[in-house]
Amino acid sequence: MTRRQHDVCRFLLSQHFGEQVSVVGKYLLQRSSSPLHLISSQTNIDHEQVKKILSILIQQNIVTFEQHKRGFIEYSIRTDEILSRLWFPKYIYCVKTLYGDAAELLLEEVLQRGQVQMSKVIEGVMLRFNEALETSGKQKISESFVVEKFTNLVKTHFLQRCLDPIKSESNKVIGLEVKGEEEALYTLPDFSRKRKKSHDDGPPAKRSKSEEERTADDEGDGIFWKVNPERFHNHFRDQAIVSAISSKIDKNAGEVLRTILRVSEVRTADMALVTTPISVTEIFNALPKDLMTRPLLETYLSLICDDSTKFLSRVGDSGGGMYAINMYEALTQLAKAHIESVVQERFGSKCLRIFRVLLLKKHLEQKQIEDFVMISAKEAKDLLYTLFSENFITTTEISKTPDHAPSRTFYLFTVNIQQVASMVLDRCYKALYNAMLKKETEVIEHRRLLDKQERMEAIAAAVEDATQREEVLMTITPSEQEQINKVRHTIQMLDQSELQICEGIFILETYLLYFKQRQRDKS
Repeated sequence: MTRRQHDVCRFLLSQHFGEQVSVVGKYLLQRSSSPLHLISSQTNIDHEQVKKILSILIQQNIVTFEQHKRGFIEYSIRTDEILSRLWFPKYIYCVKTLYGDAAELLLEEVLQRGQVQMSKVIEGVMLRFNEALETSGKQKISESFVVEKFTNLVKTHFLQRCLDPIKSESNKVIGLEVKGEEEALYTLPDFSRKRKKSHDDGPPAKRSKSEEERTADDEGDGIFWKVNPERFHNHFRDQAIVSAISSKIDKNAGEVLRTILRVSEVRTADMALVTTPISVTEIFNALPKDLMTRPLLETYLSLICDDSTKFLSRVGDSGGGMYAINMYEALTQLAKAHIESVVQERFGSKCLRIFRVLLLKKHLEQKQIEDFVMISAKEAKDLLYTLFSENFITTTEISKTPDHAPSRTFYLFTVNIQQVASMVLDRCYKALYNAMLKKETEVIEHRRLLDKQERMEAIAAAVEDATQREEVLMTITPSEQEQINKVRHTIQMLDQSELQICEGIFILETYLLYFKQRQRDKS
């Protein structure tokens, strides 16, 4: 993890949990793992306070723990869980789009609590939802409706069970693990059996401990649930691929690609470089009805296969043709598009032409670049040096003689896309940290004005008379209102910048993950 990522992690911890949690988080970020007494002594925070902080971070899935071979418990921090908090608004919007308002509230509750029992989250959502419906005069929702939404989120792996505790002989929790197969993480409790308050059960004191535990498990009270960030990221990855092909060809092509991704999703292993092949018949049957005829589908499949993006390829002839999506190639193309936009914004269109030519031709001499890009030798030299000094391109030396004399050496320019992606990713984290810091500074500097406007708006909302409401709002002077509008505009622009930077970070990080997976597969 880079220093820029550490900066973002510390800022997020400070924003979400406070300064003391940020201090403990900073210490754990610098260490791979550490015991409780060492965390307390090194951070100068009271032992009991560190316990509370670690409990909060464990509850939020940010800190994990395991037993050292000497017997004590070591705590380590999960940076991916901290950084995933950048995507919480997008997680909520995704679920709202797919499953509606009730699912949105369910996810909000789970994200807020980190780990939560199903019965508790359903109870909280029903209370919030029905209060809102009662205010608007609409009919209240039933518990079964909320349970159905929760079930959908679990079945589609957006929610998963928390890891089970590992206990020592003294019944002390010493770690976490997955019991059984991975699919056990998505197994719902048995709702058919409910706790019966009848004479057959007898008073609670007469029921055995094993019976109480079994009843609790049947109702889901003994199971804690959390959000599965990987599932959301896979969904965003697929959306990015679909959006890219939709903008390149049209919406129908995007729908074809979306269908292939959806059908192959359950059959393709995680981090697979190529999806499982799907036949034309399966694709046609899975497409929305009346979207297109089979001949038109085959035309679109051929069109996507022939496209320069190389997202889709035909891998067999059975079932009318077998097609698979090259995930690694698709993410490479998306990463290149993001890097190209950075090159254009920073260095201009001529540098972008050089960069694209090098991506296409792999290795070129300066004279060849001049001919392909059609610019003068002097200008090409200056632009190449600019890109080289900023590490967007590299050189390879091929010498005719063992002494590597410059006069007898070819200098070939090339682009190492993996190296450039890592560099741009680091700069994205730097830009993200600067944007978050600037937004916080703006809010702190103008806190008095912003608080005053909120108070006046709250008072005005409670006043029924229009004249009095206008008088309340007039307590903010025109100069103050102008300053408030300016601050709000700045904050809005910074929010938009953060969202755009996060999208770039997601594409580049996903590409680098697949690149590493490809290297492992080769070795």
